[in-house]
Amino acid sequence: MKKVERINIIMRYINNRAHFTISEIMREFNISRSTAIRDIREIESMGMPLVAEVGRDGGYFVMQNSVLPDVQFTDNEVKALFIAFMATRNQQLPYLKSRQSLAEKLLGLISENQQDDLVLLNQILLFEGTNPNNPDLLDLTDLPHPMLEKLIQILLTDSYLLITIKEEKVIKSYPIYLLHLYREKSLWLIEGFDLNEEKKQIFPVDHLIDVEPYSTKKRLSKKKILEKLSKQEEGINLVLELGPKAIAQFKKYHPLKVSISYTNPYQTTAILKTFINVNKPEELTDITNWLLFLGGDIKVREMPDEVLEEIQERLCLY
Repeated sequence: MKKVERINIIMRYINNRAHFTISEIMREFNISRSTAIRDIREIESMGMPLVAEVGRDGGYFVMQNSVLPDVQFTDNEVKALFIAFMATRNQQLPYLKSRQSLAEKLLGLISENQQDDLVLLNQILLFEGTNPNNPDLLDLTDLPHPMLEKLIQILLTDSYLLITIKEEKVIKSYPIYLLHLYREKSLWLIEGFDLNEEKKQIFPVDHLIDVEPYSTKKRLSKKKILEKLSKQEEGINLVLELGPKAIAQFKKYHPLKVSISYTNPYQTTAILKTFINVNKPEELTDITNWLLFLGGDIKVREMPDEVLEEIQERLCLY
């Protein structure tokens, strides 16, 4: 890392902390004590108001209301930001109404040559879900469900929610503790702990008609929720390792209540864990059909004997 780049990063590192020490800077940036001291002195000379604390555990803190210099992006950083921005097209992400102003501000930060590069990238790069006949970066036809932003805004202050869902013309309300909000197969999904049923449930955001914070008097503590989830996981009786082909099939179709956990950064391997009620013939048949749909790129860690027998019988018929 070049010195100028390192000093810029150190400035932002220490500006986000109430207090820091030379030892922390040494560990964080893998530099010697003398280099850390020189960098701190240079940062002070650039105008950042640092105050030194005397004593064995002393260090530095930044005076309040300090101002950092303007952000400067490298050529590759600009391209990385722009390409990440382009990849969001037609993804139904929240806050897309701010997309035009974000693009204008990004273009205003860079030189004309960099702007020309971005215009060319915008012409030649297409991502999954992009309409090739209208790949305009500023197109706002891919706005998400209107309740998504309201949901996120409440989540920033409270994870206990009362959500109202419309399912097949029936309106129901569920008090939940939200575990995750995620997007899968072009759908935004709420994974929450149902505080009435005391179990994990998944709700499509598209079915959401209202959301508000849940009454504080009826809440279950987060610790107890996690304990109950942990106990429920002990009942899991189907555990599979999925390879890339099985993951591709999983993305095409899977039961809503089933999810996977990726086991590498490239998302080419994953673990699937769920509970199968073998006493329900319909569920047994459905899960057997689905496992056959996943194909042979799976390894079985754990599986009920009833499911295994059903699969073997099906395979013998072919």
